[in-house]
Amino acid sequence: MAFAMHRFLASAIVLLATPSTASAADWAIAIHGGAGVIERADISAADDAAIRADLAKALDAGTAILKAGGSSTDAVVAAVAALEASPWFNAGVGAVFTSAGTIELDAAMMEGEGRRAGAVTGVKSTLSPIALARTLMDKGPHVFLAGPAADEYAREVGLSQVPNSHFMTERRRKQLNDLRMRNQGASLERPEVRMGTVGAVARDVKGTVAAGTSTGGLTGKSPGRVGDAPLVGAGTLADNRCGAISATGSGEIFIRTRVASQICDAARFGKVPLQKAADTTLAEVLALGGDGGVIVLGPSGDGLFSFNSAGMYRGRASAKGPREIKVYGDE
Repeated sequence: MAFAMHRFLASAIVLLATPSTASAADWAIAIHGGAGVIERADISAADDAAIRADLAKALDAGTAILKAGGSSTDAVVAAVAALEASPWFNAGVGAVFTSAGTIELDAAMMEGEGRRAGAVTGVKSTLSPIALARTLMDKGPHVFLAGPAADEYAREVGLSQVPNSHFMTERRRKQLNDLRMRNQGASLERPEVRMGTVGAVARDVKGTVAAGTSTGGLTGKSPGRVGDAPLVGAGTLADNRCGAISATGSGEIFIRTRVASQICDAARFGKVPLQKAADTTLAEVLALGGDGGVIVLGPSGDGLFSFNSAGMYRGRASAKGPREIKVYGDE
């Protein structure tokens, strides 16, 4: 049923922006809290309100920085960190469990002027993976750190540390236990694909774009698994020549299709409108059996959303455009 819904929606992938005549000096921001089988019948009114409230907090955190003339990088980090602190999304607090019953977090940060980037994977004790990715981007000797080395670097630069249990919630533990029951105690060879990655893209008053993505991955994933979120060009990308992109979805397929790079390359070299580029790329993801979505923000105009799933937690705001928080595909 869910797959049929994906195919139905893919025939007219939802894009929530129209071309804009805004100049590069106009700030804008878009956020997401994951895409997947998100339907009204499965979410209570109280949970719906709580999810929207936390999306609004994240959007407001980024918006406040941009309105004050702050950088797109600061705005993205503020928005993503707020989503990492919410138990509703699969990043930071509320992240999904690995097959070993632990939490392993991934994040990436990129800014579009100098195309600087920082990425981490397998983080277990750093409170804010997106803050770690940003610090690595700004101060680190490398672009990408993995596992214990990432947390050790975070300690060296003074980022807040917490026990791994800090990120665990009973709702996510139940998801792992349910998956184990369905596998009848066998090894979890096929992790549960439930998207919940969070991300943000922003453009500041100077016209610089930035993108950040943070995730816990897949329920029941193998320890050490790396998805698309921390990979520059797959789940995260920022380049002033084409825009900023943050993705959420079937990570392995997003890697194979180079989702963020495809969108950027189509816009930069093929002169394809970002809306169409995102649409076409998500259609290719679906053709390979994957689903999910992207948020995209170009050198001008408002943020856009494209997804081939039943819903996507999302929001956007800009200097001249609307402020929106949406959840379901028919909004």
